[in-house]
Amino acid sequence: MEFGQADLWGERRHLMTHFGMGALINKNMKNTRRDFLAQGAMGATLLAAGWSGCHSANDSILNTMEEKYKLLDDAASEPVLKVELFPYPLIVEKLDLLRYQNNFICIVRTADGAEGISVSNNAQMISLYPIFVNRLQPFFIGKDARNLEKLLEEVYVYQSNYKLQNLALWIPLATIEFALLDLLGKKAQKSMGELIGEIHNPKIAVYQANNYRGKSAEESLEGIKKDVAETKAKALKFKIGGRMSKNADFPAGRTEKLIPLVRKAFGDEMIIYADSNGSYTVKEAIRIGKIIEEYKFDFYEEPVPFDWYDETRQVAVALQVPIAGGEQEPSLHQFTWLICNDALDIVQPDMFYFGGMVRSMKVARMAHAVGKQCVPHISGSGLGYLYMMHFVSAIPNAGEYHEFKGFNRTLPIECSTSSLESEHGVVTVPSGPGLGVTIDPEYIAKHTVVKG
Repeated sequence: MEFGQADLWGERRHLMTHFGMGALINKNMKNTRRDFLAQGAMGATLLAAGWSGCHSANDSILNTMEEKYKLLDDAASEPVLKVELFPYPLIVEKLDLLRYQNNFICIVRTADGAEGISVSNNAQMISLYPIFVNRLQPFFIGKDARNLEKLLEEVYVYQSNYKLQNLALWIPLATIEFALLDLLGKKAQKSMGELIGEIHNPKIAVYQANNYRGKSAEESLEGIKKDVAETKAKALKFKIGGRMSKNADFPAGRTEKLIPLVRKAFGDEMIIYADSNGSYTVKEAIRIGKIIEEYKFDFYEEPVPFDWYDETRQVAVALQVPIAGGEQEPSLHQFTWLICNDALDIVQPDMFYFGGMVRSMKVARMAHAVGKQCVPHISGSGLGYLYMMHFVSAIPNAGEYHEFKGFNRTLPIECSTSSLESEHGVVTVPSGPGLGVTIDPEYIAKHTVVKG
């Protein structure tokens, strides 16, 4: 059964008329056997923000939504970067993109000699480096790095860059932001996480991500078991459906066979997530979601194509399992809609795909304001896992487990504050200045400057 906008709003009107706003809040909360989303935390947040739960029966749904949007807008408008750590200007004198084979590095230097470095999402930068060089690099020269948040807004309009919004713009821009945050962190002797928030999570429990589409259910299970054994993770995520496949499985029948096999193999204590990568229509997503609920999975990611906003909401209304999404989302405005309309229970901005930590922090804060969790997506190349870890370290509404696809062993890096290993499913976040790692200077020297 599919649910329309009128059905949902009618239900909300009924709840508010007879039981007040508190009932609406509780209806929107979803509990798994582990209380994945904490109702108590949500209630405290909303009360602190002025949600009394005492609206009269005459209050309209429009006013309620306006209040909720205002709550989210206020959360997103709060400054992220701690500019008070930097009493003097830090003028960007040089900003270069370097390349060696298929690895891309950004180096930024200020007039006083400070330096920051980042490693890009290499799999995507192979196609996107002209945008970095021609559309973004010139803008930052001569700018004060302390004004990073304002610069992110201004560069969006510069040369009409907003027309490129999506991975084409956000990955090159995130690459620059990470280099600037590394520079600022070294200058202030603070980790990236400390620049954008308080450290809530110095250690991160990981879930083992797997992708064995194209293999049978039995072959997929053996691969999943092997991966989990290597990291000793207490949670896992595997792929279902066929990826943006209009209900086609890959191979046929794999998903419905694999769901119970995974639960049986790992037992009731294992945290299990399912990711469809937008494989289904609403009707089929709900059908598969009911099977996921039967086997007590802990979230259901991208049940329908990522840009099917109202359809995502329809699935969320129909199911009790928390719905996760946002990996592909390029727009802060659309994230606001998804959160406000309870289309997502768990938000998943990607540090690269969404344009960096500052923008992603705004999403996390909006989610936190209404009691939702943030479990960011991780880009699978370069040092994406480190940027994700620093971000997670600084958010109070982080999920219990976070995505892990393995460490990048091809980049020669050293870290004095973390082994950068999964130790019984837990990774320590680097606590040194900036990114907290050192890239071998001899390796950097192999790179050459990318020209437009």
